[in-house]
Amino acid sequence: MNPDPARHASRLRIVLVGTQHPGNIGSAARALKTMGLARLVLVAPEKSPNAESSALAAGADDVLDAAAVYPDLAAAVADCRLVLGCTARSRRVQLEELLPREAASRAVAEAAAGAEVALVFGRERTGLDNHELQLCHAAVHIPANPDYSSLNLAAAVQVLAYELRLALLDDAGPTGQAEPRDPPAAHDEMEGLFAHLSQTLEQIDFHKGRAPESAMRKLRRMFLRARLDQREVRLLHGILADAERMAMLAGRR
Repeated sequence: MNPDPARHASRLRIVLVGTQHPGNIGSAARALKTMGLARLVLVAPEKSPNAESSALAAGADDVLDAAAVYPDLAAAVADCRLVLGCTARSRRVQLEELLPREAASRAVAEAAAGAEVALVFGRERTGLDNHELQLCHAAVHIPANPDYSSLNLAAAVQVLAYELRLALLDDAGPTGQAEPRDPPAAHDEMEGLFAHLSQTLEQIDFHKGRAPESAMRKLRRMFLRARLDQREVRLLHGILADAERMAMLAGRR
């Protein structure tokens, strides 16, 4: 017997960044509710939801009214273990690229294992900027017609919400039977590790005068691919702390 699809949906959130048109917020709320999802998150919208939002929500006012609002993306996904950025453009930030069905399957599998998951959508005209994509673990691309790939924000949300619905109905993904031995690291824990790593590399003069940004981008991708758990993050913090201590002792000598 298949489990109730709402069982893991509560750990899935749709995040809209810098939305410019309040109507799109309402349409996104409607797209979520039609697919059994309820968690809508807004990051620094240009205009707050209004009467137009409510009209286009078409009965999904409960989703619209419950939408959380954050000042920036990092705060909105701080407790997430998987963050997927939905983008139609190829950027300088190199991320693993997923089709919507692959992304939904991975998202639901993570939710089934007890993780918080975010699917992030950018601004109507410009999408997600490079800094925001840096906060994502992978990119999701909807394979639209290359000759006319202009997809409305709410329509893109509907595509991903539909794929999430299918994955939820498919027995919550392949990892629904077992909990991980140690929880995967949350987004803010990974960001803390990256900050510590950057600091340590500076102290041991790893870059030797070269710009650190390129090395840090590569290291971020490597560690994000590894999907570290909390114990592994603590171990790496310990290694970095010892490296800093040794660098300090070497400097004194």
